[in-house]
Amino acid sequence: MSRRALRRLRGEQRGQEPLGPGALQFVLHDDDDAEEEGSKRGPGGQRPRGAGKEGVCVNNRFELINIEDLEEGPVLNGERPDCLLTDAVVSGNKRRSQSGGAESKKAGEVADKAAPPEQSNMSGKLRKKKKKQKNKKNSTGEILEHGLEDIDRILERIEDSSGFNRPGPPPLSSKKHVLYVEHRHLNPDTELKRYFGARAVLGEQRTLCRRCGCSAFRMPSTESTSDRKRPHQRKLCLFTPRQRQRVYPKCTWLTTPKSTWPRYTKPGLSMRLLESKKGLSSFAFEHSEEYQQTQHKFLAAVESMEPNNIVVLLQTSPYHVDSLLQLSDACRFQEDQEMARDLVERALYSMECAFHPLFSLTSGTCRLDYRRPENRSFYLALYKQMSFLEKRGCPRTALEFCKLILSLEPDEDPLCMLLLIDHLALRARNYEYLIRLFQEWEAHRNLSQLPNFAFSVPLAYFLLSQQADLPEQELSSAREQASILIRQALTMFPGVLLPLLEYCSMRPDAAVATHRFFGPDAEISQPPALSQLVSLYLGRSHFLWKEPATMSWLEENVREVLQAVDSGDPAVEACESRRKVLYQRAPRNIHRHVVLSEVKEAVAALPPDVTTQSVMGFDPLPPLDTIYSYVRPERLSPVSHGNTIALFFRSLLPNYTMEGERMEDGGAGGLNRNQGLNRLMLAVRDMMANFHFHDVEAAREDNPEGDGEWD
Repeated sequence: MSRRALRRLRGEQRGQEPLGPGALQFVLHDDDDAEEEGSKRGPGGQRPRGAGKEGVCVNNRFELINIEDLEEGPVLNGERPDCLLTDAVVSGNKRRSQSGGAESKKAGEVADKAAPPEQSNMSGKLRKKKKKQKNKKNSTGEILEHGLEDIDRILERIEDSSGFNRPGPPPLSSKKHVLYVEHRHLNPDTELKRYFGARAVLGEQRTLCRRCGCSAFRMPSTESTSDRKRPHQRKLCLFTPRQRQRVYPKCTWLTTPKSTWPRYTKPGLSMRLLESKKGLSSFAFEHSEEYQQTQHKFLAAVESMEPNNIVVLLQTSPYHVDSLLQLSDACRFQEDQEMARDLVERALYSMECAFHPLFSLTSGTCRLDYRRPENRSFYLALYKQMSFLEKRGCPRTALEFCKLILSLEPDEDPLCMLLLIDHLALRARNYEYLIRLFQEWEAHRNLSQLPNFAFSVPLAYFLLSQQADLPEQELSSAREQASILIRQALTMFPGVLLPLLEYCSMRPDAAVATHRFFGPDAEISQPPALSQLVSLYLGRSHFLWKEPATMSWLEENVREVLQAVDSGDPAVEACESRRKVLYQRAPRNIHRHVVLSEVKEAVAALPPDVTTQSVMGFDPLPPLDTIYSYVRPERLSPVSHGNTIALFFRSLLPNYTMEGERMEDGGAGGLNRNQGLNRLMLAVRDMMANFHFHDVEAAREDNPEGDGEWD
């Protein structure tokens, strides 16, 4: 960009600089210049046409205004008259190049000595011109930076004056919150690339054609460079012109949209801000009227106990969240893990597209009330995605999802993520995070009273002491702290030791197996709620204790605990009385977590009042104090207008509905009655085809001679 264009951008005009003393002066040439100037004039003493740009000498600086492209014009003989460099321009150049003025002057002097006068004059002026442009660019960049800083300050003042605190991550200078979620760890590809490399994760990528926008496979590496870079041929495009129109999906953090998904249209799901106080913001999902109608159809499909009805519903509403989650469970039960994971990701994508602009995934200051049914779908979708990530071998990403679920409602913890976060931290080898969480939350949450934290935290200390890259003092301190905590855990929960050794296929010492403190009585005497927590922890995390070094360290501390028990340590009795008081009955969120975890040992320990009630996959064990924003309309009971035969077949076949019995206006009533009769006949045929007399045949086989009464 020329200096003229820069002046126009800055709103300056040539010749409008402030006049200083001596600005209007006559500049005379030397004798040689005068002779040379005289030789260039014509015979009448007139200057030839077009020579004004080559050698110009003016007495008034304002005569230069109408000379176009004076600085950018060619320089003949490497010279330009000194009268063009006025005092104001020279002073401006001095202001712009104060830092590099001395160095450029010295360099110019050296160049003048080494080169001929004409070349030195030209090179010096070119250097000055480049420095002017560089200084102008720097000054423009500084102006932009200062302008952006001023805008940030203005926005901060507006937020402070309004009194509304926008939720956001804590400042980078401060220590990150224990529930702070990092965006880069929400992507499983980041973790897989660290394990297997980018080439193994990405595989055969597709590239977009810059000319027509089609998606074409990358050329194989066996091709030559010229073949891979050959010009594009439009006839080789993979897709039709309509398919070449690229659709850019919304950028999301929780999942990556796939090309195989249906085209996204807003299903009627949104989020609103309820309140914001004390740095916390409460949000809630909302259902539009259209989405409510879809929700009612979904509930009717669930009551029919037929997964195909949900498939039909998804054909018309492909981004209905509860339908996606329920069908995901059906696919998982049929061992179709890939389809189940894809459906959960689609549900997450649908909900993330409905986020409020102020809702933040990473700050840990946004809350979602689990008592609202609209919010539960987000909790369950995150939990199912976390489970898939753990099974896929991405514990670090699963840990980040676990922190996200816990940050949505950390006080109530509706899915009881504190029973799982320690396991994921150990699997991800993030021992420092687990220790920090325990130290910060132990005072107000009593994490040591949970068996999983009581055993996982000392294990984290011990595994941290096994790392060779730490100083010797830190290693010894971690080893000592691990021993102290594992002894407290064994004293508080003695019924964990023998089942843990059994899971690890280790035979305990005779002195330990027969001792009254660690023997079979310890496991039998513990309350049912505590047995459920122990079964959950062992069924999930027992393999973390199988290392020989870990087992030898555990054996040493078990012997220390036995000595303390035999010596009559008062802490043993205190722990026993505490077990009887604290673990009377497990709360509902623990039962909900056990149902979602699907750990067989823990599910078998559920109380009868939980196992006897129906548990829906889209809403397991809903809270008793649910907050409903809308109510499902009452369905017309078919009993009121049904006959005796219809009621009989409905008792045998719950899926049978008497839609044909409803009378409609016009001639459609007879058609509906015929359809209802046909469905009834088909139901009778199915019922008769499924009748088998297995009991009579078995009785005849058991008693072939008969008992004398049947001839």
